[in-house]
Amino acid sequence: MTVTSPSTAVPQALFPGRWVGAASLVAGPLLVLTGVLFRARFGFFFPAQLSAYERHPHLMTASYGLVAAGWVLLWPGVALLATRVGARFPELAVWGGVLTVLGLFARAFHAGVDHADFQLVSTDGAASAARTVSETYGAFHVFSALNAAIMGGWILLAVGAHRARVLGPLRAVALGLVSAMPLGVLKGTTAWSIAAAAGLCVALVPLGVAAWRTGPTPRAAMVVGRLVLVGVVGTAMFCFGQAG
Repeated sequence: MTVTSPSTAVPQALFPGRWVGAASLVAGPLLVLTGVLFRARFGFFFPAQLSAYERHPHLMTASYGLVAAGWVLLWPGVALLATRVGARFPELAVWGGVLTVLGLFARAFHAGVDHADFQLVSTDGAASAARTVSETYGAFHVFSALNAAIMGGWILLAVGAHRARVLGPLRAVALGLVSAMPLGVLKGTTAWSIAAAAGLCVALVPLGVAAWRTGPTPRAAMVVGRLVLVGVVGTAMFCFGQAG
């Protein structure tokens, strides 16, 4: 298999596939960056975040929802990137890919806790919610074991992507910056948050665009049909979820 330059296309993978992986690489980083910017004007620690939710519930819901969706949607893109790295460095691909995906699972767990804490604000007010969060913040959960994976996975993946010539040095450094994204529950935005989210976009969005441009172009009817199918299935899943 010939190793391509950073600007060239992604080889085909049976799973998640070129189109799903490319969509993940484009949408995931942009959602994370948008959500991080939405809450940039509020304080970093949880009392300020809970207070911000009490005063701006729709904005904070959108912020945390976009970030959570971005992290979850990134897993197919990570799998596609790890596949490319694995063409030359299987060990780095396995460790970097697995740890990064486990870190995404941990961030999804944190997002669930964030949502529950915001509901406390809706029922009891921000001050009461802050007291509850303060009293329970250090409670044990199994996902705390994945905190190192949240940070270390991106670094290993960045090293592997650079060594495999999937990413150039600047974009590899940008990918490694994702490890600086604050982790845990009810974290606001800092300069490091913005740098990490921007690094994610710089590193992965061009890779996703390159993947879309590589390989045979599907027929217009097939593209429209798949978009309609995604829309129908997505709407049905949303309605089913809202029904409880």
